Amino acid sequence: MVQVRVLGIALDSLQRHLVLLKPLHEAPGAGQVLPVWIGQQEATSILIAMEGRQPPRPLSHDLISTLFGAVGAELQRVDVTRIDEGTFFAELALVTPSGRQVLDSRPSDAIALALRADAPIWVADEVMAAAGIPAAMVDFDTDDGDEARLDEFKRFLEDVDPEDFQG
Repeated sequence: MVQVRVLGIALDSLQRHLVLLKPLHEAPGAGQVLPVWIGQQEATSILIAMEGRQPPRPLSHDLISTLFGAVGAELQRVDVTRIDEGTFFAELALVTPSGRQVLDSRPSDAIALALRADAPIWVADEVMAAAGIPAAMVDFDTDDGDEARLDEFKRFLEDVDPEDFQG
């Protein structure tokens, strides 16, 4: 397992959202980034959490976080455990008054909750090896003249499909 951070949210050529995960201790442009396709609502929820904003009314992930606190559960970590036919799977590891609990989750929901709880996100080595892309394609700063890398990433998004990651 490798601990990752959320780089951000992107859109592919079909306007589908994906969250980009990068190993914590890799330098910009080095290693790999894991693109995970997610829904629009989950993308919005992740962006709100990344920016530290509070929506006027609680989103589903805010409600779940509040519920965890109300029942004395703490999100310990999130694991993206596997990929099967282009679908990613994740687990929530909770510490509860009755002991440790592990719950199945969609990665998008797990990531949105991890950001709210400041919980670490981990990705199985096999998942990163199977679905990771070169970090040089997405680690760019357009203020520093990385327009060519940005264009290369846009071309990648135009041609890639979630089915490309089928195991």
